[in-house]
Amino acid sequence: MVFASCAQLLASLNAARAIGNYERKLQQLARVPVLIIDDFGLKPLRAPADEDLHDLIAERYEQAATIVTSNLDFTEWDQAFPGNRLLASATVDRLRHNAYCLTLDGASYRAPRQGPNKAKTALASTPKNNQP
Repeated sequence: MVFASCAQLLASLNAARAIGNYERKLQQLARVPVLIIDDFGLKPLRAPADEDLHDLIAERYEQAATIVTSNLDFTEWDQAFPGNRLLASATVDRLRHNAYCLTLDGASYRAPRQGPNKAKTALASTPKNNQP
């Protein structure tokens, strides 16, 4: 299993390209049983990163499990590929085919914590049952 942000994943493919190991890295990632791509669409994909992501998704298509997390609504995923709508359509189509879409809605786990003084104040102001 590999877990990486979309930016990290694409940076690793770009670095492999720079040293002549792109195909090896792509095939290595294509063979991973479960690939989790976090924060898809957080930054717009520009060439060659958009093509790299498409190549990776195409290689994994119907071969291995790919999990993608995003703060974008699924209908907005194509917007992550601002320079190439056709590539966006092909990539999202492969991701969507036979996919399960889970929408998580609720408070962020990154909400600020209450300090100890605020917690004590909240407890102190809680009324006691039937006590004057």
